[in-house]
Amino acid sequence: MRLLFALGVFSLIAAAPPPVAPVEVPVELAVPSATPLSGRLIVFAEPAKPGEQVPDSVDANPFAGTPTAVAAREVRSLSTGQVATVDTETDVVPRAWSKLPPGRYHVQAVLDVNHDYNYGGRGAGDLISPVTDVTLPGPVAPLVLSSVVPEREPGQRQKAVASYLAKIVPIDFVSPKLSAFWGRPIHMRGSIALPPGYSATARTTWPTVYQTHGFGGSAASARFTAAKYLELMTQREIPPMIWVALDESSPTGTHEFADSVNNGPWGEALTTELIPWLEKHYRMDARPSGRFLTGHSSGGWATLWLQTRYPKIFGGTWSTSPDPSDFRDFTGADLYRPDANVYIEPDGKPMPLVRMNGRDVANFEDFAKLEAVLGPVGGQMASFDWVFSPKGPDGRSMQMFDRRTGAVNPTVAAYWRDHYDIGYRIVHNWPALRRDLDGKIHVIVGTADTFHLDGSAHRLKADLESVGAKADVRFLPGKTHMDLYVANGDPDALTKQIAREMYAVARPGTASAHGGKP
Repeated sequence: MRLLFALGVFSLIAAAPPPVAPVEVPVELAVPSATPLSGRLIVFAEPAKPGEQVPDSVDANPFAGTPTAVAAREVRSLSTGQVATVDTETDVVPRAWSKLPPGRYHVQAVLDVNHDYNYGGRGAGDLISPVTDVTLPGPVAPLVLSSVVPEREPGQRQKAVASYLAKIVPIDFVSPKLSAFWGRPIHMRGSIALPPGYSATARTTWPTVYQTHGFGGSAASARFTAAKYLELMTQREIPPMIWVALDESSPTGTHEFADSVNNGPWGEALTTELIPWLEKHYRMDARPSGRFLTGHSSGGWATLWLQTRYPKIFGGTWSTSPDPSDFRDFTGADLYRPDANVYIEPDGKPMPLVRMNGRDVANFEDFAKLEAVLGPVGGQMASFDWVFSPKGPDGRSMQMFDRRTGAVNPTVAAYWRDHYDIGYRIVHNWPALRRDLDGKIHVIVGTADTFHLDGSAHRLKADLESVGAKADVRFLPGKTHMDLYVANGDPDALTKQIAREMYAVARPGTASAHGGKP
């Protein structure tokens, strides 16, 4: 019997398929460089469809549940002609390449020299290889970094306002508070659109709108935004005001003008340094009733935060599709629930994150894990940590949730609640806030928001109602994160409506305040 048993075990072992060898991807730097390069070296593998031609590029789309496999590593010093090998077994999504379904794949390498792939994708100066076909699992021939990504061409909407760019006034202000925090000069940047007929010597002052972009925006995009406002004013589509388009991008993502132990006192710098400096140099209405805020997405959260944190400074915010303002619905997850988890719903289903056309197309876990592979900083989830979290023992921002399991750190979540949960802050501080904040909050979000941000807005609305606050929280039926501003084919319809509502506060009784053209 023992002999038969041993023979049986031996036969099972002999019949087992041989283990698949780990896949390593060699990447060679072929672009001439006077000095060694460093950055995040990323390789992408996308399943090839039968008969499909080799594409020009391969990338991962976190908003579409793409099947692209990604692996990455840091390189510290890569010289021309040298080869760096990317291990595709460890720092990878969705799985080790040796465990991918066998077949033909399109593969490409990118060297992200600025560590900002998570924020804006491939940018000027990044190095890329041609796309090649490989069969996986199996050996991969060296990918050759032979091209440099050029400056991005302006889009159609940017081209449409190009003629107004020459009239846009740049902002480049060195903040004493932020510079002291970082120990080096920190610049606050943006662009100003002055209304037609503006005169620096006239007695007239103008209502001023402070606008900031969402995740992925920059000082360059703020310049085009200011040009758009100038175009609309010139065409008499919006009332005449001074528009200040602020840049809230940073190496860690977006600082969102929050006063943060990680990013620094951006809110204080704006309200006590930059705004007074601007009002000294431009004919701005320096009363609260003449200062307004607006922004979309992360910019929506930033402007909602500024209004509630500094209610005496501003006369109202019009925040659209803001990032979560009540952390009991952080794009679906209740961060304060016992054993909270951002990857799994209480019923055990995957936590959705992105929906399109009424259907969830990407979940929280896939999004977060892809971000972690693309780089440790600059991504949306890491950006939240840098804004909201306390410092950890290593001096970096603490992670609100475990990237492997999705488990929420209750200590960090409690810190988020006490410092940055806008709904919680309103409810627990309303007696002190009411006089300066009542009637100043305007939030607009679509019922089909791409990132489920309507859920948090409903929570905020309930928070405001619970304290008897006068507030305006609107839900536009069927609108998503991307088309909220569009109506009847006009991409700026909501911008025009918001501008008229602001002007009605600053200049009540005028034609512009009642919807007529100025």
